[in-house]
Amino acid sequence: MSATAGTRRYDCIIVGAGHNGLACASYLARAGRSVLVLEANERVGGAAITREFAPGYRVSAGAHLLNQLPRALSAELALGEHGLEFAAQELPTTAIASDGAPPLPLGAAGDAPLSALSPRDAAAYPAFRARLGRFAKVLYPLLDSIPPRLGTSDWGDRLALVKLGWRIRTLGRRDMRELLRVIGMNAYDLLSDEFETPRLKGALGVDAVLGTNFGPRAPGTVLTLLNRLAAESAAGPMPLAQPKGGLGALSDALARVATAAGASIRTGARVASIRVVDDRVAGVTLESGEAIDAARVISSADAKTTFLKLLGPRHLDTGFVRRVDHIRSAGLAAKLHLALDRLPTFPGLDRARLGGRLLIAPSLDYIERAWNHSKYGGYSPAPMLEVTVPTVNDPSLAPTGRHVLSAIVQYVPYETRNGWAADRAPCLEGLLALLDAHAPGLGASVTAAELRTPADLAHEFGMSGGHWHHGELAFDQFYMVRPVPGAAQYATPLAGLYLCGASCHPGGGVMGLAGRNAARAVLRGAA
Repeated sequence: MSATAGTRRYDCIIVGAGHNGLACASYLARAGRSVLVLEANERVGGAAITREFAPGYRVSAGAHLLNQLPRALSAELALGEHGLEFAAQELPTTAIASDGAPPLPLGAAGDAPLSALSPRDAAAYPAFRARLGRFAKVLYPLLDSIPPRLGTSDWGDRLALVKLGWRIRTLGRRDMRELLRVIGMNAYDLLSDEFETPRLKGALGVDAVLGTNFGPRAPGTVLTLLNRLAAESAAGPMPLAQPKGGLGALSDALARVATAAGASIRTGARVASIRVVDDRVAGVTLESGEAIDAARVISSADAKTTFLKLLGPRHLDTGFVRRVDHIRSAGLAAKLHLALDRLPTFPGLDRARLGGRLLIAPSLDYIERAWNHSKYGGYSPAPMLEVTVPTVNDPSLAPTGRHVLSAIVQYVPYETRNGWAADRAPCLEGLLALLDAHAPGLGASVTAAELRTPADLAHEFGMSGGHWHHGELAFDQFYMVRPVPGAAQYATPLAGLYLCGASCHPGGGVMGLAGRNAARAVLRGAA
């Protein structure tokens, strides 16, 4: 998907054709702006691509399930009309064990199996789910809007804060007090207060820490849980879905939307620098030396890459540069891809649940111990896993009769004490042993294996630190101060430069809201 820029001047240049960059391009082009998207790799999608990792075996390179894409955004962009199809929707989530215990389904359909373990938890779980669901729906509008600025007298910012307070007030006195009580808590304490079943608590804890540099005892992990649930609340009542052809199918559909709206997309066009003339953006220069002019540049690269590498500190205030440099963006989530010569067998799982989301996180203490190793430059020998077998629903991802297993592995540090050259093989061996313990015979069916560490992801997709969210989702890097004060409303201190990637609000996850919000900020700034 390539076009020649020539000497044309554009209204907007977007750096990076990840899903947020493509969403931003679509909205800007639909608003009548001339838009050029520049992608360093040979395909669009950023980390949301489908690629071959062994001959005939394809896998979603980053996220492997779609659960946070708002239905409203999908409808606005008519993604279905531009080729997005689903191999499966309303996928189940199941917590599995290696000790012979039966699988534990999560969700409404899981009440009966949970009753066998704990009648008390089976009675409490639906109310807990409903309560968090109410909180999530109240918080979702925060994700879908430009954050207000702090410390200003602007009435627009003041009104946004008033609306935030009013939304929380509409919960009613009891729920409002409960939200304010729990939002700063750690997930370990909240879940321990609510439940007694270790595997239920472990499975719920996964969503509080997935993709982060936190263990469940870390302060603020209820915030990350609610942030995820808020995004899911807009995706529908049963949001887990698997695009046909992998996550790359979503990126391809977004690219078609953008080009249909009039945007141009160039792949294999790596931006070397953002050009500045008279203290405002003038365009970009590619690694080839080609200069392209634009009134505005919108970067979907992470904040550190954008400000410290593409722009350069000389164009920024020293204090601002220090804040950017201090963004915490050390990734701890890796991806494991396995090519299998037969369908794996997890005891007690039927085919429908095998095609869903499988969690290996038998307790909150298990997750906490898994996190501990990363503090000392080690990978966890017993990590938390989110496992999918995408070929159950989409056989096109592997040769006939063969299968693919894809797993998010946590916790795996960006760097280890011994270096990944020495640690990759034993880490992979340990992962295969862990999976074999849950699916006997799986190890013998592996014909090819790939482990993508945070360092690999950083190299492949240009993410500083290999962090899936381009920076921790923590109170000091969230909402009105994400990624840093002075660049938290998509506009930056340099006139004409904007952010639209996962490093800005509302963070990572395949939802496209950062791109849509950034487009709104650009159009508002140009009005």
